[in-house]
Amino acid sequence: MNDNLCFLNGEFLPLSQAKVSVLDRGFIFGDGIYDVTPVYGRRLFRFDEHMARLQRGLDKIRIANPATRDEWLQRCRTLVAAAAEATGADDQVVYIQVTRGVAPRDHVMPQGITPTVFMMSNPMRALTPEQRHHGVACITARDFRWERGDIKSTSLLGNVLARQMSADHGAAETILFRDGWLTEAAASNVWIVHEGALLGPPKSEHVLEGIRVELLRELCEEVGVAYNLRPISEADVLAADEVLLSSATKEVVPVTQIDGEAVGHGALRGKPGPVYARLYEAYQQAKRTMSI
Repeated sequence: MNDNLCFLNGEFLPLSQAKVSVLDRGFIFGDGIYDVTPVYGRRLFRFDEHMARLQRGLDKIRIANPATRDEWLQRCRTLVAAAAEATGADDQVVYIQVTRGVAPRDHVMPQGITPTVFMMSNPMRALTPEQRHHGVACITARDFRWERGDIKSTSLLGNVLARQMSADHGAAETILFRDGWLTEAAASNVWIVHEGALLGPPKSEHVLEGIRVELLRELCEEVGVAYNLRPISEADVLAADEVLLSSATKEVVPVTQIDGEAVGHGALRGKPGPVYARLYEAYQQAKRTMSI
């Protein structure tokens, strides 16, 4: 069992010793917010952007942020150093979870209770060189999750069910459509390339604003790729020149097969495309310059 150091309610302790009340609203209701920050070379990538998203999520569900930016940073660095010492892994993912806290079970949000704060860091499970070279397969499904996909809630059953669908088919992700329009995947943002431009769905309550949404805008500007967020139909996805996934652990990865059909056209059909290649290289440079 992984017994790395973790942080729980003001204390660093081995993971095996961390305990929370069965009346914690995170356990009873999934009433909480989480975030996952990638770590490269023991340095936190886009840390301030992750903290801003954590704050937005806490604000949306009316939980006061229980720590300052510097307190979060110090805790993260302590966990990263401990995990590197224990596992030898310099590339990691830091998991932060804040729940509303412990209270008698009642749907109404209780006042005056202390949030439960849990943090841990684990070695990053990076994609294989083969996946990067050949791309990954995805399936599609109706987006059957709740309406507030913009909240990074610990209530993830819909995402779990969607991701299991692709796992059952030996695929890397499930690309989701709501009323025929692209939202996201179970645990990734989804992008298409059309006529050399990178396109993603617009910001809405149905889509989590991934940290890589802004990052890819910056990288596109850097490498000279047009970028736009606009409604994308299922037909647009299936006819795209390239399809990409992005997430904290995937970074950016090419999708080369959807529902058993090859993505793209001509000589590049079923192969990673040139826009992916440019963005992936720019992403590697960003990891060196945007980590603290």
